[in-house]
Amino acid sequence: MSATTQAAMQRRAAQPALRAIRYAPVSVACEPRPGGGYVLRSREPLAPYDTSVARLFRAAVERRPDHPFLAEREGSGGWRKLSYGEARAHADRIAQALLDRGLSGMRPVMVLSGNAIEHGLVTLACFTAGIPIAPVSVAYSLQSRDHVKLKHIVELLTPGLIYVADTGPFAASLGAIGRTGVEVVAGRNGADLENVTAFDALARTDAGQAVENAVAASHADTIAKFLFTSGSTGFPKAVVNTHGMMTANQQQVVQTWPFLHDDDLVLADWLPWSHTFAGNHNFNLILRHAGTLYLDPGKPLPELIKETVRTLCEVSPTIYLSVPAGYAALLPHLEQNEALAQNFFRRLRLIFYAAAALPQDLWERLDAVALRTTGERIPMTSSWGATETAPMATAAHYLLDRAGNIGVPAPGIAIKLVPSGDKLEVRVRGPNVTPGYWRQPDLTAAAFDEDGFYQIGDAVRLADPNDPAKGLVFDGRLAEDFKLTTGTFVHPGPLRVGVLAAASPVLQDAVVAGENRDRVGLLLWLNPGGCQKLLGGDAPLAPAVLSAHPRVREHVAHAVRQWNADNGGSSTRVARLLLLNDAPSIDANEITDKGYINQRVALDRRRAEVERLFAAAPDPEVMVFDPPAS
Repeated sequence: MSATTQAAMQRRAAQPALRAIRYAPVSVACEPRPGGGYVLRSREPLAPYDTSVARLFRAAVERRPDHPFLAEREGSGGWRKLSYGEARAHADRIAQALLDRGLSGMRPVMVLSGNAIEHGLVTLACFTAGIPIAPVSVAYSLQSRDHVKLKHIVELLTPGLIYVADTGPFAASLGAIGRTGVEVVAGRNGADLENVTAFDALARTDAGQAVENAVAASHADTIAKFLFTSGSTGFPKAVVNTHGMMTANQQQVVQTWPFLHDDDLVLADWLPWSHTFAGNHNFNLILRHAGTLYLDPGKPLPELIKETVRTLCEVSPTIYLSVPAGYAALLPHLEQNEALAQNFFRRLRLIFYAAAALPQDLWERLDAVALRTTGERIPMTSSWGATETAPMATAAHYLLDRAGNIGVPAPGIAIKLVPSGDKLEVRVRGPNVTPGYWRQPDLTAAAFDEDGFYQIGDAVRLADPNDPAKGLVFDGRLAEDFKLTTGTFVHPGPLRVGVLAAASPVLQDAVVAGENRDRVGLLLWLNPGGCQKLLGGDAPLAPAVLSAHPRVREHVAHAVRQWNADNGGSSTRVARLLLLNDAPSIDANEITDKGYINQRVALDRRRAEVERLFAAAPDPEVMVFDPPAS
């Protein structure tokens, strides 16, 4: 245990209690498997739940018809709000328009735009009509030059209708995919394209009995969504998400987080609906509890994080859900802006992270700023899952002292742990697991084992080998692990998180290199907000300037030297590193919309930088920590 972690735990023990929160009791059954490994299950059975998201939405409308549901920033700077009752009226009319067009699973609705009230209404209309919706990452439309992946998605889905907020930004992508036989609906026809239907025309359709019939006919196996994987190892796959998957997952959340019944739920969220975290977990969480969702226009990027700061200066969330990249970008502002911190923590019951491992340093900094601001510690937690699990499969519904623990199986879930080398591969089965990939039966068959468990490709370990109720610890992605020429395995996940924490707050993320080499090297992206905190001043500096800045380089070098002193093995010791002078590319799938770095893609794309790392005579920009020659 590092001195920093020891000090943090001692500080926690001496500080006031956590802000009150009600978790469900933990009870886990552990069954040894023949040949090794375990199957873990919650002893708490999954309670009955409605199997239709449409009926989930209508129940929220009946409970709170006048309560604000969705809110987004207007051009004037205020918030445009839509109540549950207003959303129901709009969604029913749009649903009727979709039914009139004969849309179906064979001709679904595709959305190219980002989060917005109209996007939310189209989603609710599709749920209501029993017609699948496919929200597609805007990166495939707005950042791609050849639109190859977007074309693949269209060929796979054969959509009958495509919605965009404004044809202007999407004119090139709409032209690239072709519009024959596909209706384009737009909030605004900024490109003046021909044969574009106005969104308002859908919203003026009179809803009839067909809408009620569609809601009544919806069941657990009705397809609600096609969500796309990032396509990191090829073309994106369309993951089938059924109504039953999503409503089962919300019931699992309710049973693990009973505190949700104690207060109005308010979320402020920037995460994209094209991903399962925001589009399923967060959006449906609001529906299940008739809460309010503020659509944050910000992102964890230097030019957009100020929008998130602006949002959180006005909105006090009761739960904050984000990814490590989001917290890394937000934390310098929380630490320096007292008004922001006061408003952010005012009603906050829980801090939640997912999608990637949270560096312990970020955990400790969040804890410190909460204590300074409120005199209380805010509980922090995580869960684990995938697009294929809608998304939650495990949940840490107990108090944690540090990052890394991803919890125990949610009610109704079985987790199989299978020995894989020196690790345990984790597989999952339950009512929230996908039936497979749309129109790709070969990929579907390969995704499940002989017992019907979905093979996610992650590794975990028991936090306490003698007590499975203490939870699982994420142990990296099996596909990312590699060997040095010495035969030693390198596990990039823990190494990446450890180095980011050691060099806090100046690093955003890392790529671990060294496969078939005799040493480990790192490609590092800088966190402009953290560098600004180190250097002082108000104006953020460009990555190219920061990567050459002497104080930034010395800070990173000192942190890595200390890391190496504490971690002397060849699989954890950093021999060389290179500070990158750009940002990770969403378009190239180096980083997803939600901030997760894809190691394999980044290494392949940056082969030139990797060669620089391991050159016999490295250039001056490469920092060398090789042991001195004997």
